[in-house]
Amino acid sequence: MDKKIVVIDYGMGNLKNVQNAFKFLGYYAKVTDNFEDIKDATHLVLPGVGGFKDAMATLKRKDLVNPIKDAINEGKKFLGICLGMQLLFETSEEFG
Repeated sequence: MDKKIVVIDYGMGNLKNVQNAFKFLGYYAKVTDNFEDIKDATHLVLPGVGGFKDAMATLKRKDLVNPIKDAINEGKKFLGICLGMQLLFETSEEFG
């Protein structure tokens, strides 16, 4: 089975460096905020830099929260980097 790696773009995080890390390892990773790309992915990466409140607001505005949760519940491989892992929770004591 081919790997379809998606780096989720919600306007926060060092997306290009994550994409370049996969390229260095010999994998193509698509940077996107498209629902269909997330749905079709076999592996998801959610990088993050910044505050929980702003990041979660952006994920909600782009309607990405449920597609991410659905993918994880389906057993797709998921890597949350820093804030990206914290965003799996409903609240944070750091910045809301």
